[in-house]
Parts: sequence; C-alpha cells; structure tokens
Amino acid sequence: MSRTALVLGGGLGGMVAAQTLRRLLPPEERVVLVEREERHIFPPSLLWLMVGARTAAEISRPSGHAARRGIEFVRGEVSAIDPAAKTVRVSQHTLRGDAIVIALGAEYAPQAVPGLAESGHCIYTLEGATAIRDALEKFQGGRLAVLTATPQYKCPAGPYEAALLVENFLRERGRRDKIVMDFYAAEPGPMMVAGPAVSAGVRAMIETQGIRYHPEHQVKSVDARARRLEFASGTDADFDLLLYVPPHRAPEAVKAAGLANESGWIPVDRHTLETKHPGVFAIGDITVIPLKMGRPLPKAGVFAHGQAETVAHNIAAEWTGRGERKRFDGKGMCFIETGGGRAGMGSGNFYAEPLPEVRLREPGLLWHGAKVLYEKYWLYTRF
Repeated sequence: MSRTALVLGGGLGGMVAAQTLRRLLPPEERVVLVEREERHIFPPSLLWLMVGARTAAEISRPSGHAARRGIEFVRGEVSAIDPAAKTVRVSQHTLRGDAIVIALGAEYAPQAVPGLAESGHCIYTLEGATAIRDALEKFQGGRLAVLTATPQYKCPAGPYEAALLVENFLRERGRRDKIVMDFYAAEPGPMMVAGPAVSAGVRAMIETQGIRYHPEHQVKSVDARARRLEFASGTDADFDLLLYVPPHRAPEAVKAAGLANESGWIPVDRHTLETKHPGVFAIGDITVIPLKMGRPLPKAGVFAHGQAETVAHNIAAEWTGRGERKRFDGKGMCFIETGGGRAGMGSGNFYAEPLPEVRLREPGLLWHGAKVLYEKYWLYTRF
C-alpha cells in the first residue's frame, strides 16, 4: 500500500520539503502539499518591490504549479491538526498522512499593538510593500520611522535592509536631506543572536547613513490621528511615514492541537525537527529551537530550507530503506542589502556554543549579485 506525506504550508520550507520528498520517494508514495494562498511570494524580494525595483508579478508564481512535479496540491486553510492520529482538516475535507511536515510559518498580528495597522505599512507583506512603494513616491519630506514591534521576528536582517534601501532610494532622488529617519527597535541591537560583532556591524551600517538608531524601544500603542508612537517606557515619538515589522504568532490550528509550548511555537528536536509526536515534524518559522546563549534560532528562510531537506531525506530513508539519515546542523547565512547594488553577507554556525560563530562580510557588488541569482534560481527552478 502506498503511504502519504502531508506537507502543510507552501512557503520556502514547505516547498523544499514537498519537492525533495517527491524526488526521493518512489512514484507510488504520495506527496500532498496544502497551501491556502493562490500565489507563492518570494519573501526576500519584497524589499526590492518596496523601492520599485520589482513588480508583484516578477516575485510571485502560482502556488499550484508545485503539482507539475507530481505533487498533489490542495488549496485551503488548515483548520485543525490531530498529531496523534496524523489527520488534518482542510476546509471541508480531512486528510490523513503517514508523516506530516508542518511548515505553516508565522502569522502577522499587527492588531496586537493598538493603532499599528491603521498607522503604517507592514514591510513583510505584498500589500504592505506595495503601499510603501506608493507612499515613498509621494513622500517629499518629514519624519520617516522604521519600527520592530517585538524583539523577535522572522528574517532579523529584514527591517535593517528595509531602512537602508529606503535611505538609498530617497538619496538617489535628491530628497534625503529633507527627511529625518529613525529606527525604533524593540530589541537591544540588530541581529543580536549572531553575536556582538555582527550586531555592531549592522548598527554601523544604519548609523553611517544618518539613520538614528533607538534600541530597546518597545512600542505600546500608536496614535494614528496624531501620528505618534507611544512606548512602554513612557516616551513617545512623532512620524509622518511609518514602516513596521508586526508581532508574530502561530496559526490557531497549531495552538489548538497542543503542539505549541509556552513560547507560542512548536518545540522540535534541534537536529531532526521531529515534534513530541512520532512522524510529525515542524520546520521554519513555526518552530522554536533554544540556543545555549539564551535566544532561539532565528526565524529565517535559510534555516527553513535546510530543515526541510533534513526532514525530507529522513522520511525517505525510513520509507525506502535507502540513504543515510541527516542532521540539521544550525549553519546558515543571509544577505544584508545596503542599497546602490550592494549587499553584505553574514554566515556561520548558529549551533556553536557558548555563542554562535557568525562572520559579517563587508557590503559589495558580489553579495548583491549572489542574492539576485538566488532569487532567479528560486522562481525559475522551483516552479
């Protein structure tokens, strides 16, 4: 009898997991990919869309194209998960798998901060990036604020890249001297999980461009009418244009299934990504993996990609009896766009102890080119 691998979520991790499983498993074994969105967006490219360097069509593909590779595609919302029975409720249907890979990602919850959604634009969504692009075209002068609403969020470099790309956009159009830019960070420093040297390096990138950096500013509420940020410390700050990273949360189905711990995310084995339920795995932004330093492994696409390959190889090895099992090793890298066709790059071992061993390379044309190549690889080979 054939077996079924259910992959929940068609983002970066889910797509890699489904496609790797399909490649490694014999044809009689089923791979089913469940995704609620009609179109797959390549998240890193939202930053380029934000400054007019990409269009929505250029950075997206129909999610259902995954089925071209022999993957069964089911479009719908995951409303319930029974990890013990290995069943999943999708719209009006119940699916059963012999293995489940949960790659549902993190949901955005701007409503958790009163006034935030009404006052600014989200950096991490297609709608938000498009609105930022349109707002920047009209923005002639004033106070521009970039905000991280909580200390932990996916793609830790993302808001810093956004600030640098916006600064470059305004400078190239001759408007920079008319605009005051402030970065209000809930965290004590940029990318702290990568270590003090990387954090200091990214902060220097921001401040060198005249962007005023304000760490440990935990936003409490936003006054949309007065255009004012109100912080937990009792201080406030005015703005004319606000770009933000919202609070994140796990999908309700994950919490209702009892899969999340007190952090709100799914704990997994750091090397195999298996949950407390045998045959049920979780990868990417939905997981929490504590590090020795006291912070969790960052939520980032590079880790979702590596975790997906690990899980897919291990499922295939168990089902076919061929190949060696893999262990996710915590190694990863990310690009840091700085504008002007340049990018920095940080890479290293995040599982190293007592602190992650990460090196930050200076911005240059090479790293920007590498990021562009990866974008093309993803959009043209995965679909």
